[in-house]
Amino acid sequence: MPAAQFTMDNNRPLIDSNIPELELLHRGKVRDVYAIDDDRLLLVATDRLSAFDCVLPTPIEHKGAVLTTLSVFWFSFLADITPNHLITADLDQMPELIRSREELRGRTMLVKRTKPFSAECVVRGYLEGSGWKDYKENGTVCGHSLPPGLKHCDRLLSPIFTPSTKAATGHDENITQLEFVKMVGHDAAAELKARTLAIYKKASAYALSRGIIIADTKFEFGIDREGDIILIDEALTPDSSRFWDASSYEPGHSQPSFDKQFVREYLETLDWDKTPPAPPLPPEVAAATSERYLKAFELLTGRQLVQ
Repeated sequence: MPAAQFTMDNNRPLIDSNIPELELLHRGKVRDVYAIDDDRLLLVATDRLSAFDCVLPTPIEHKGAVLTTLSVFWFSFLADITPNHLITADLDQMPELIRSREELRGRTMLVKRTKPFSAECVVRGYLEGSGWKDYKENGTVCGHSLPPGLKHCDRLLSPIFTPSTKAATGHDENITQLEFVKMVGHDAAAELKARTLAIYKKASAYALSRGIIIADTKFEFGIDREGDIILIDEALTPDSSRFWDASSYEPGHSQPSFDKQFVREYLETLDWDKTPPAPPLPPEVAAATSERYLKAFELLTGRQLVQ
C-alpha cells in the first residue's frame, strides 16, 4: 500500500473542512461529503467525535486520519470478499484543486458515487451494547434466541446479523430480518447478510491475531453505476466497531477498548441528558481517546501513523 496513504502531514485538528470550489452535499457527524462530478465524491474525515448521537465540541486529534487510513487498509484486505467505493486516498492522485490542500492529506478519499442501501449491516460476535440490554430483558438479540446464562461481553457461539435503520438524525433502530428484506429486497438482503458475515469472519480472525477483538461492527453498502453491490463509507474503524484488548478480555463486565467507548463512559459520569449541545471533553480525556485510536491503527496495520 503506498506510504502516502498512511501519512498525515498536518497535525492540527480539523473540525470542519472548507472547499468552496466544490458543492458540499452533506456534513455528517464525522465526514464532510463533496461532489466532484456525476461519478465521484470526495469524503473528508474530520476530527469530530459523536457520542449518543451528539457531535462533541472537542475534536480528537488524528481521528480523521485513523478512520481514513484504517478504512483503506481494510478495503485492500477484504478485496477478495467485496469490491468497494475507493478510487484513491492519495492526495497527490486527486483532482488538481484538491492536491494543494495539505490539511486534507491522510484524511480524504476519492470514491465512486453509489445508491446507498437504506439500512446498516450490523454483525455481533459478542454480547455488548444494545444486544446485551436486549438479552437481559428477554433472552434474545434482535430476534435471535440465545442460550440462557450468558454473561456481559460473552462470545456468541457464532456471529449474528442484526441490521438497523440508518437515521439521518437521532438513533438508529434495530430491525428484524423480515423488515430488512422489505427495505432492500429479498436477493439484496441475502447478499448483504452473507457478505457482512464473511467480512466479519475474515477481519475478526485477523484482528485477533493482532491482539484486538472486534466485538461488533457495522457496514454500509451501495449499488454502483454497473448495478453491483459494493462496500461504501468506512470499514472496521474505532468509530464503527467495538475494539477490545484481547490480552485482557474477561467476560462478565465491560472491556478495555480502543474505541470511543472511553468517551461514552466519561460522559455517563456527567449530569448531561444526552441532548445537544454536548459538553466539551477535558484535554486529558481527548488525548487518551486519540491514543486509543492510534493504538488500534498501529496494532491492526503493523505500522505507526506518520504524523
